[in-house]
Amino acid sequence: MATYKKRGGKTKSQERAPEQDSVTAEVFTTLDTTAGRAEAWVARNQKYILLSIGSVAIAVLGYLAYMNFVVKPMNEESTNAIAQAQAYFKEGLEDPTVQDSLYNLALNGDGVAPGFIQIAETYGSASVSQLATYNAGMIFLQQGEFDKAIAYLDAFTADDPLLGALALGGIGDAFTELNQLNDALGYYSKAASFAENKLTTPRFLLKGAQVALEIGENKKAASMLSTLNNDYGDAPEASKAKVLLAQAQN
Repeated sequence: MATYKKRGGKTKSQERAPEQDSVTAEVFTTLDTTAGRAEAWVARNQKYILLSIGSVAIAVLGYLAYMNFVVKPMNEESTNAIAQAQAYFKEGLEDPTVQDSLYNLALNGDGVAPGFIQIAETYGSASVSQLATYNAGMIFLQQGEFDKAIAYLDAFTADDPLLGALALGGIGDAFTELNQLNDALGYYSKAASFAENKLTTPRFLLKGAQVALEIGENKKAASMLSTLNNDYGDAPEASKAKVLLAQAQN
C-alpha cells in the first residue's frame, strides 16, 4: 500500500523561518545604521580626507621626482666625475716611480677632471662621494699626512664591510705612525671585529696584538693572538701570531 504524503505541511526549517527572518532583518538594520554613520562621517570630514589623500599623493610624486630628476642624474654625473681620479689612483698604486705625481692628480684633479677632494665635497649625498672620501684618506695615509688621513677615513661611511674594516684599520695605522698607540689599539680592535672575514680580520688582529704588546697590554695581546690562531689558523698572519703568543703569555 502506497504511503501518502500530505502536501502543504511545514518542514522544521520552514517552521523557524519567521525567527530567522527577524534575525536577518536585525542584522541588515544594524549594517544599514553603521553604513549610514560611516557615510555621515565621511561627508562631514570629506575635506580633510581629500586633503590627506592629496598630501600623500604629492609626497609620493615628490619622492619619485626627486629620485628620477635629482638623485639619479647626480649619481650618473658623480660616477663620470670620479672615473679619471680613480684611473690616476690605480696607476699610482701600480707604478711607485710616478706615484706621488699621480696621487696628487687623484687628490686635486688635473684642471679638467676633479680630484677626490672636490668630489667628496660636491656630491655629499651620492655614494661616489663616500668612495672619494675613502680614497683620499688612503692616499693621505701613504703620503704621511696622518692627521688628514684620520679626518677623511673617520668621515667615511661604509656600505661595503671590507672597506669599512680597512678604513678603521687605516685610522689605526695613522695613530700608530703618530705614536698614539692606545688610540691605534682601539681602532685595530674595531677593524678586526667590524666585518669578520679571512682577509681583514687576521690582519688587524695581528696589528692590534703587536701594539698591545708594545704598550704592555699583554692580556689583550694574548686574547687577540689566540683568536687569530684558533679562528684563522690558515691565514698568513697566523705564523707570526704563534711566536708573539708565547711572548704575550710570559
